[in-house]
Amino acid sequence: MTAKSSDLLAPLDLAFWNIETAEHPMHLGALGVFEADAPGAAQHAHELLAARAAGVPGLRMRIAGVLIPVGGAARVPVTDFEPLEHVRLTAPVDDFHAAAGALMERPLDRRRPPWEAHVLPAADGASFAVLFKFHHALADGLRALTLAAAVMDPVDLPLARAPKDEPAPRRGLRLPFPGMREITLGDLDPRRYPGHVRALAGGASQALSIGASVARATWGVRTSPALTADASGRRRTAGVVLDLDDVHRIRKTVGGTVNDVLIAVVAGAVRRWLDERGDGSAGVEPRALVPVSRRRPRTAHPQGNRLSGYLVRLPVGEGDPLERLRVVRATMDRRKDHGPGRGAGAVALLADHVPPLGHRLGGAFVGQNARLLFDLLVTSVPLPSLGLKLGGCPLTEVFPLAPLAQGQSLAVAVSTYRGRVHYGLVADAAAVPDLDVLAGAVTDEVKELLAACGA
Repeated sequence: MTAKSSDLLAPLDLAFWNIETAEHPMHLGALGVFEADAPGAAQHAHELLAARAAGVPGLRMRIAGVLIPVGGAARVPVTDFEPLEHVRLTAPVDDFHAAAGALMERPLDRRRPPWEAHVLPAADGASFAVLFKFHHALADGLRALTLAAAVMDPVDLPLARAPKDEPAPRRGLRLPFPGMREITLGDLDPRRYPGHVRALAGGASQALSIGASVARATWGVRTSPALTADASGRRRTAGVVLDLDDVHRIRKTVGGTVNDVLIAVVAGAVRRWLDERGDGSAGVEPRALVPVSRRRPRTAHPQGNRLSGYLVRLPVGEGDPLERLRVVRATMDRRKDHGPGRGAGAVALLADHVPPLGHRLGGAFVGQNARLLFDLLVTSVPLPSLGLKLGGCPLTEVFPLAPLAQGQSLAVAVSTYRGRVHYGLVADAAAVPDLDVLAGAVTDEVKELLAACGA
């Protein structure tokens, strides 16, 4: 089939689409918990989600192969879109996270728009949860948030408005070189060609720089077997809620950013978890990939992924909690000085230099070797500060759920919402049957940091 150039999957989106396997579906999600205001609140939420989904253009897109470019794919509107194929009401559950883990195991139907929303009524009727699942080729964390917010109750917040269709491309010619900007007919001045040559040379230089940084990042790696696993295809999730004021107390005492503290908490929690399960944390320094959005305000691409990232070695083997935080802060400062377009964490940018057919042929290889690049994903997804509601029921908790790379046993996502910090943990259920221990370790690490700060 043919498609408009504006609908073609960007290189990174195409990569996510092609590296998916049955054991490692490339979808992300969010588990939102709502306070029920009536016995039929979950049923009402199910009906609202189905009705509103039909009016959100981004939720009507499926992904289909195209003739040109060879190996490429595009987002294509579905004319016979049926919301009830995507929005489902489950039987009452006792444990939202146990139910979410089972649902996160299931790959999305690639023949349909790749997303689902599962409404989970609580057995006691006091609350319900909604698990949103999106394929990473359809949306990154920020785009998924926009799509999910579009089916919430209307609020006076731009993020909650339904996403608009892709803006029409300007009249002009698009150069057949990945990563180069679109040019208009007026730009076709021979005197400007040297600038285009420099752009190509700059792209090649960036690719070489990133490749060298990736090679350096693998030297002397001291990770733990607990963070690697053969694919079982099973998932387990857990959530932790912290007081944002506690995080600010730590930050104000030690310095740095809230994100520095949240990453250091992950390092300390992994240390406690490894020691608890008998694997030992001595000398362990796993590489954490911290994604960074490259979206620009007002000019952000409305669909797909715009990501780079920082690669941070977590000081899991360090016994002093304040020293762990100092090391994380210093490392993040260095990464920010270089920017998200350089270093090993920018490996996602290499997708821009690979033709679509290369993604199609090399997807399986890349997916099977993610563990060579990093050991653990630690990502942050921002949420609006205003309270969200569904059918008048307030959203009280929201746990972001990151995709789990093949060969890895754990992924961590963090969001702050209305004065609370929410950690969403996703693990291979066979490799990490004790995910609740890690969740408890997150809370214990914050307590130790507070005590060390005298707060």
